[in-house]
This record gives sequence, structure tokens and C-alpha cells, in this order.
Amino acid sequence: MWLCTPRNPNAPLAGLKVVELARVLAGPFAGQILADLGADVIKVESPEGDGTRLWGPPWVERVDARGKVHREAAYYHACNRGKRSIVSDFRRADDLARIKSLIAEADVVIENFKTGGLSKFGLDYAALTATNPGLVYCSITGFGQTGPRAQEAGYDFVVQGMSGFMSLTGDPGGDPVKMGISISDLSTGVWAANGIQAALLMRARTGKGQHVDMSLMDCSVALLANQASYLFSTGHNPPRMGNAHAQVAPYGVFPVSDGHVILSPANDGLFRKLMGVLNLDHLVSDPRFITNGDRTANAAALDAEIARATAAWTKQGLLDDCHAAGVPAGPINRLDEVFADPQVVARGMRIDLGGLPGVRSPFTFSDAELALDRPSPMLGEDG
Repeated sequence: MWLCTPRNPNAPLAGLKVVELARVLAGPFAGQILADLGADVIKVESPEGDGTRLWGPPWVERVDARGKVHREAAYYHACNRGKRSIVSDFRRADDLARIKSLIAEADVVIENFKTGGLSKFGLDYAALTATNPGLVYCSITGFGQTGPRAQEAGYDFVVQGMSGFMSLTGDPGGDPVKMGISISDLSTGVWAANGIQAALLMRARTGKGQHVDMSLMDCSVALLANQASYLFSTGHNPPRMGNAHAQVAPYGVFPVSDGHVILSPANDGLFRKLMGVLNLDHLVSDPRFITNGDRTANAAALDAEIARATAAWTKQGLLDDCHAAGVPAGPINRLDEVFADPQVVARGMRIDLGGLPGVRSPFTFSDAELALDRPSPMLGEDG
């Protein structure tokens, strides 16, 4: 019997029961979002545990109630906060029966096995909904449940290349570059959490659950947004721009005496303000730079003028003057600078649970709170 006491009765998803049959990043990240929102998430792990427990360095050591030291990769703790962990070997009849019993009482299942991989255990959507028709069952795969690639495994790096991300990232004359985060995995986790909650809202109207089919490829292609519109409207692939912008100028990274700053005055009024800050007012009436179209056509010349001016400033001096004038500008922070930023501190983005630091889900509600009361579970901590 699943005894689910809401961790925080005023969390939005308090009382929601989730069984997570997922490993690595996309599925567990979706589960963590639901856990932060108050759901009771049971993470079902193989006897070896989620593979990310071993993806170190860096490592984190914890001591359990019996005094045993657990050494786990920091990576694991980035996507498993707020959950309970049980160990199950689906090849064992008693373990499989236990999981099916949990799912019979669950609201949501999240799984990221290869397409069709759970059917041999009777843990597929069709089998489980025979006894739990209200179940919302979210499958996360590389390419989805249909199509010619449905049976292929999906990996973030590969999907970053296939989805077009890498054709858009990096310097124009350089090699394609992946993003510094696992954007395909992480965005799929976010999309999946959104799809699950939409299905739950629909269940409230219809009384029926459904299968939510999420793929890394779909979720990545969906993020192409304005870049896809560029292709559709022109028939041409958008260029790789590095730190520049294809439709706005000036817009980029500029040198200062002690580093670099980002300047993004994205309209005529902001451009005039920036020129005032930099004592370059004469450029406002220069025929090459009067409109955004003019500036974009002559971006290299304009950037050179701005770079000569910004090089005489300190980073903080230029940022202070830009902010005073209302010009969008910012630093390029290292991660230690991010978490020391007064705004990030004020918003409480870093959290510490049981001695484990992490980054909270970015929801702030007027009449609800997140359930941030439980660190990532040790393997099999809950049975």
C-alpha cells in the first residue's frame, strides 16, 4: 500500500503519486520538477542504481542512518532531489509485482526505456491502464514512439547535432559546437513535466489518463522557434553567428579593460542611449547606422567603432553607466559569480538540503510553495 503524506500540503502538486522508471537526465529531471512542485515521486532503480550515480568526478559522500558512507557522483544530485528510492529487478516476480502494485495506485509513470522495452514486463502503457485507466504514462525516448527512428537510442550530444542546434552554435568560420549544458535532455525534461500536467488537467475533465509521448528530437526541434521561421520564410538556412545576431545590431560581446561585456541595444532608442554612454553620438546620424537595417548591413564597421570605445572602460564602470541609461548590458559570469549575484541570492536559486547544494526549480507562486524538504535519495533508501 502506498502511504502518501503530502510533503508540503501547500505545494501545487501535493498528493500526486508518481512512479519514475527513468535513468540519467531527461526523465529524472522531469521527475525532479514534479517533486519540487510537491509530488511524491518514487524512483525505481535497478540493483546497480541509476548510472549517473557513477558519473564522477566530482563526487559527494554521505553517511546513512547505519553509518555507511555512500560515494555518489554530484551529477546524480542535479536531477533526483525530493524523491524516494526503491530497488527493483524486473526479472524477479516479487519485485515486478511490487512495482505493478505501486503503479496501480499512481497518478503518473515516467519511463525512458527504449521504445517497447517495458512491454515484456507488462509495464507498458496498454498493460498498466487495464487496471489503472486514469494513469498518465509519460514515455521519454530519443525519437518517439513512431517514425523510422523509433527504435533508435537517443543521446543528448547526437540530438544536438541532428536537431540543428550545432549548425547554429559557434563562430561563423569555426567548427560546429555543442552547448555547454545538456540542452536536449534538460529541455525534454521541462517539456515532459509540462505535458504530464496538461494530461492531468485533461483527466480532471474526462476521468481518463493517457500516454504522453516525448522525444529528445521533437523537444529540440521545437526550440528552433525563430531560427526555423528564418528557414521557412527565406528558404535558406540561418547562418552561424557566434555571439552576433542576424537581425539586430549592435548586439554582442565587446572588450573592456578587464574582460568583456554583453551589449544588446535592440531598437533605435536604445542604440541612441548606448551611443550617448560611449560618447559616440555622431554615429547616430551616420547614414550607415540610422536604422536597425542599416546597422545590421554594416555590423562589422559598427562593432569596430564600439569596441574601440568600450576598450577604455572597466567592466563595472561600463555596466553601471549602461544600467543608469537603461541600456541592456551584462557581464559574462563564471558559475561562482552566478551564485554570488545579488539577484540570484535574493531569489533563492541555490538551495541546500541535507548538506547537498542544488538549484531549485524556478517557480515562484503567490499562494503556494515548492516542496524543498528532501535531498536526493541514497540507493534503495526507501526499500
